[in-house]
Amino acid sequence: MATEESKRGPGFTMNDPEERTESAAGPAIDFSTFVLSLGTTALYQLGEIGDSESGAEGHDEPNLAIARQTIDTLEMLTEKTRGNLTDTESKLLESILYELHMRFVEASK
Repeated sequence: MATEESKRGPGFTMNDPEERTESAAGPAIDFSTFVLSLGTTALYQLGEIGDSESGAEGHDEPNLAIARQTIDTLEMLTEKTRGNLTDTESKLLESILYELHMRFVEASK
């Protein structure tokens, strides 16, 4: 087990996986939560949703180049995790990518 000192880095502290639980900052991160986070980020970049911190409603000017990078990241995850995901995780990734591709095409018009 790593000592507390070895788990610290500049500006953050790493927790052992066994220690990860739901906290005030939100639920423990798993693959589905990570994928949903990237999907939400892409929707924001496409101008589909607003900034929850500022209260902006959305439909800002989309940043298609950055949205494309986020979508490409999800596609890379699909390739790199092929055969290692549960059926639920695979379907989630597939459906998010489908929805993001459709919205990207629409935003590109």
